[in-house]
Amino acid sequence: MLFLTTTALFFAQYALLAAALPPTRRQATAPAQYTANPKIGGGGSTFRESAHFRVYNTTSLSIADSTLKFLEAAHQCFVEELGWRTPGLSIKTGGVGKEVGPWYKLNVYAVPPSFMPGAAGQQGTDGNAGLAYLNVVHEYVGNAAVVVHEFGHAMHYSEENWVNQGRTGAWWEPIANFIADLYVATPTCEKAKSAAGLSTNGNTDINLQKVIGDSYQVIVDGMGDTANYYQSWPFLSYITNNPDNYSGLGKSILLDMIRKYKINSNDTPLHSLSNLLSGDVTIQKVVGRYWARMAFVDIGHAKAAAAFTAQRKNLKYANLDNNGNGKYTVKSARAPRYMGSNIIPLKTTASTVSVTITSSGTYTATFAVKGSSATRYVNLAGGTGSVTVASGEEVMLVIANTPALVQYDPFSISSDVNKGMSYSIQLTGATA
Repeated sequence: MLFLTTTALFFAQYALLAAALPPTRRQATAPAQYTANPKIGGGGSTFRESAHFRVYNTTSLSIADSTLKFLEAAHQCFVEELGWRTPGLSIKTGGVGKEVGPWYKLNVYAVPPSFMPGAAGQQGTDGNAGLAYLNVVHEYVGNAAVVVHEFGHAMHYSEENWVNQGRTGAWWEPIANFIADLYVATPTCEKAKSAAGLSTNGNTDINLQKVIGDSYQVIVDGMGDTANYYQSWPFLSYITNNPDNYSGLGKSILLDMIRKYKINSNDTPLHSLSNLLSGDVTIQKVVGRYWARMAFVDIGHAKAAAAFTAQRKNLKYANLDNNGNGKYTVKSARAPRYMGSNIIPLKTTASTVSVTITSSGTYTATFAVKGSSATRYVNLAGGTGSVTVASGEEVMLVIANTPALVQYDPFSISSDVNKGMSYSIQLTGATA
């Protein structure tokens, strides 16, 4: 006769109850091969497929096979290794940790340029099914960065929490670009790519002319022709790599921002990030240090740092007007807006550089001092401070506009949020 302890009996009864629950309450194991679903996105008779994807209407079977190969590597990297929710699952069936299927192959459609003028790719959705699909212009179907960008959108959609939240809308693009950059230009997916026989030597597409040259803009700005939201992904790289070892940041931070988002709150992603921080690590501290590290692109991304070294002579730093005697005033057109910054290269004239900053705004100021092997950061508490500079070191002054968080829509930024922070500085031991 089998006797059960009280605890064992409880779990035995729970197991019987769980077996009787509807499928949406129990997690199932994903199959090795997902099921084809040609209804999503329109289907077609010409396609190639793999375990998790189906590619329609390519002009070349070899291109389709290549596309499937790097998509499978992306699936292995992001879904299997990093834990993103697969876009093979509908947002209408079990959430994260409660996935029950069915699991469907993600459909990718090669389309002519006229289908979406001016764009290389697009994520579509079947709202009734709760599933995404991808449209990619023919000439970009074999481009890993483009297709993985769209795959990033599909994963983000599958995570669901930011769907139909207007204030998160513009952040979908930096997230997709960040995912594409992780895949192409960092070691993150090297194991998966190597296993698939793919090259691991891709280049970053970081746009320093925009990120640094227009660093004064709102940190994520989706407004018109001057928008920066596609280029603003290095902030996500910084909070993921966490070179400052700030509590709350790290490899899972982006998924945490999405999964721990206050459902239907329409909060901004900065609010979501702020909710994950603790102690003396505030969102203002994080943003301020991000911009300080962008002075030399010291964000834990080797290829981005190399791009800075190659391009820095052509970057725009004309932020200040010179008033003489070491006094400078920020140009009104380049005054830092909400969570934006000014990055100011200094020419040292003495071994000690000092600064006093005067402003009615709330800001985070830092000296970034680069030597031959490392960069150090000196916080300027209260807007004043000094730093000793050794021979061969170079200094940049970084002033970030870091007020209390506000709820803003990057596609419709109010004049208050888009207003630059005026300030003046007094320098000794250096000129700007």
